[in-house]
Amino acid sequence: MLINAEHLLQYQRCKRRPVLDTHGDRPQRDAPNELLVKLQQDKIAHRLSIIAGLSDYHQPDYPRGNWKAAQAATLELMQRGVKYIYQGVLLTNYQDLVDTPNEDISLSPRYDRYTFLSRPDLLVKQPGQSCFGDWMYVPANIELGKRPKQEYQVVIAFHSQILAKMQGVTPEIAWLILRTKNSDYAVGLDKWIPLMQGILWEYIQALELPEPPEVFISRQKCNLCHWYSQCYAIAQSQKHLSLLPGVTPVRYNQLQALSINTVESLANTSPLTLENLPGFDSSVAPKIIVQAQSVLERRPFILPNPLPTEDITFTAPVELYFDIEAQPDLDLNYLLGVLVVNRQTNTEEFYSFLAEKPEEEESIWQQFLDLVWQYPEAPIYHFCVYEFDTIKRLAKQYQTPNASVRPVLNRLVDVYEQLTRSVALPIESYALKAIARWLGFEWREKEASGAKCIYWYDQWLETGDRTLLEVIQSYNEDDCRATRSVKEWLVNFILDEYQAG
Repeated sequence: MLINAEHLLQYQRCKRRPVLDTHGDRPQRDAPNELLVKLQQDKIAHRLSIIAGLSDYHQPDYPRGNWKAAQAATLELMQRGVKYIYQGVLLTNYQDLVDTPNEDISLSPRYDRYTFLSRPDLLVKQPGQSCFGDWMYVPANIELGKRPKQEYQVVIAFHSQILAKMQGVTPEIAWLILRTKNSDYAVGLDKWIPLMQGILWEYIQALELPEPPEVFISRQKCNLCHWYSQCYAIAQSQKHLSLLPGVTPVRYNQLQALSINTVESLANTSPLTLENLPGFDSSVAPKIIVQAQSVLERRPFILPNPLPTEDITFTAPVELYFDIEAQPDLDLNYLLGVLVVNRQTNTEEFYSFLAEKPEEEESIWQQFLDLVWQYPEAPIYHFCVYEFDTIKRLAKQYQTPNASVRPVLNRLVDVYEQLTRSVALPIESYALKAIARWLGFEWREKEASGAKCIYWYDQWLETGDRTLLEVIQSYNEDDCRATRSVKEWLVNFILDEYQAG
């Protein structure tokens, strides 16, 4: 059975996914997500752009899928001492790579079926002594990320350890080539090889079990996974605690240790039981318990220590609702949408400031400022901190005078912050879609999302298909209207609760 670097990468993100990739029923996998396809294409393009800058590289030639032939071709290039080897292939067995905690276990015949496949992006020739002569190789991986994440460093340690078995010497460092200005990052292998071996051993143990690891739904990590629908259906059928907002893996482990395994048992727990545990404190513990009570009783609750009513913005004569669509890879905010609700004239109008080309960002930024300054007293509602941060960044980028920007920032009101500090809702997520749909709001484009808009904008730049822009604009307008629905519900709920009290 082959274990490769991708398995090790995914195991660090989710203990269940690579086990399902190995043993699961492939027809049950979800179709590829458009954003995932785009990310894969972006990674290939980034890798090729790095490789194109190398003056002398070789790639092993072998029949597709014949890994032994691939290794032989790679070793031949290493013996020749070529400067760079692109996507070389190295193989080793279980006994040569894994340090297990128990020698008797490590000698078990069943582990002989594991073969480790290393395919680093680059093998780079360096001065040194190896079985090949007075040179050696170090591995380098080209990553789309901008930070040297642990998962990247563990993977490059995996490549380094297998490489060490082939050349007879372990390099002191390996390299990550990231998508940043100073792209080369040195990974110290003395630290990362032992950690890699522990993770690899744990993964092999998971493969040996009759059932895959327990489901744990983590929205940000799970949404792009091809096993998401299957895992989510299991979690829903179990009423799994990971579906409860605020229950992180660390907190879940603490709850399990106390035999708190259901929403009902959590809802009936005293905050004093939790507040001194890792992942909890005196503010988190009561909030999670009230969240469980809200889900259990299927109704909203006022949180302990909510925002004072004077800090919650109520209805104004003119209100602006603001939402941004961005393309992170281009560092571009290409759509600034504003819904103007004028209660004095009983009118609503949506403004869509759209950069059809990336170089038009400055123009739409100025159009946005011109509009919001037409209503200098109007609060500007948005959902989450991105809009606030983006206004500051655009002002800096385009050298907008502070006098034009500071008053606008002072008018921003984060509906998400006000809601999550004041109430618990019987929902699985505090994303705008989850809250607004709980309130009965629906988007006109049923399949649209922020992630899909990233993909659609790229497609617009590539194809010139204006229907893609129209779908994005419709989605952006609905985001503004959804923000309004959430804000108005919050105002009415708070008023009703305090008047009733």
